Amino acid sequence: MSQSNLLFSSSPHTHSGETVPQIMKMVIWALMPAAALSVVIFGWPALLVMVITTLSCVVTEQLFIKIRGTVSPIGDYSAALTGLLLAMTLPPFTPWWVCVVGGVFAIAIGKQVYGGLGHNIFNPALIARVFLLISFPVELTYWPAPNSLFGDHGVTLMQGFTIILQGPAAAGLALDSLTSATPLGQYRMDLGLGKTVQEALAAIQFSYIKATGGDIGGSLGETSVVLLTLGGLYLLRKRVITWHTPFSMLAGCLIPAVIFWQVDPSKYPDPLFHLITGGLIMGAFFMATDMVTSPVTAKGQLIFGFLCGLLTYLIRTWGGYPEGVSFAIVIMNAAVPLIDQYTKPVAYGKSQRKG
Repeated sequence: MSQSNLLFSSSPHTHSGETVPQIMKMVIWALMPAAALSVVIFGWPALLVMVITTLSCVVTEQLFIKIRGTVSPIGDYSAALTGLLLAMTLPPFTPWWVCVVGGVFAIAIGKQVYGGLGHNIFNPALIARVFLLISFPVELTYWPAPNSLFGDHGVTLMQGFTIILQGPAAAGLALDSLTSATPLGQYRMDLGLGKTVQEALAAIQFSYIKATGGDIGGSLGETSVVLLTLGGLYLLRKRVITWHTPFSMLAGCLIPAVIFWQVDPSKYPDPLFHLITGGLIMGAFFMATDMVTSPVTAKGQLIFGFLCGLLTYLIRTWGGYPEGVSFAIVIMNAAVPLIDQYTKPVAYGKSQRKG
């Protein structure tokens, strides 16, 4: 009697059929509508920021691959996605050298020092964003007003190059007419001066309808709540991500927002304000769901997402920065191994009880 050959291998034993390049491309496509709207709102400088950060990430990745003598992973689109995600966390007038430093840091320190894709502890784009914000606070908190760049007052391509290379003043643009505080920043600043939330938002003529439509100052990824949500739903539909992390992160931020708003609406903004301003939507759907730096199990993802949202609200409300999404996700990235350890499923055939 002949015996059949048995193949022994570690799990997983089935494959979804999707490759890393396919997944990365789907995430890039999901980001494209929001990225395009940010270019419409802020003009050529926004596009140049995306190009510079993406090229910096791709070139840095290629250099590390040559140094290490390994096969080039440029075709997996992971470096390009990191560059685009990083750009979406930056102001539209970010200087070129800050973009380059951010791209190099994201790949070199956020990814390659750990061994490359699949081994990094922190989300590369977010760890670079945190590094840039701490190192270059002036450049990372210059917010142009979106209205001034519409219609006949749009920035030409040459002005866009001048802004990124030399600054807005060199392009002949009046700084006072361009700059505008973000809603989160204005609310935190005026609250410290004894004003109410309503007075703070009235100072920048904040409108929920206009903010939802993209007429709002902030980073490139803070102006496209609707399109980012649609992109996130597309990723859910394609099963690139699951609902556990994004929806638990939204709950973690919005539940305390509801509670404190009910306690004192003059001091604490309503939950809708937290939802449509800042980077909460982008963080929930595109950053916290990074499969390398988030928990493996559904239970772990629920815990991870909820704590990301809770930390976001705590930093926004009482922290030293008006926005807390980047810090919250990076902090929770460090806790993922611990979450995985305590949420791993019981092996088949074994009891959950010890002893």
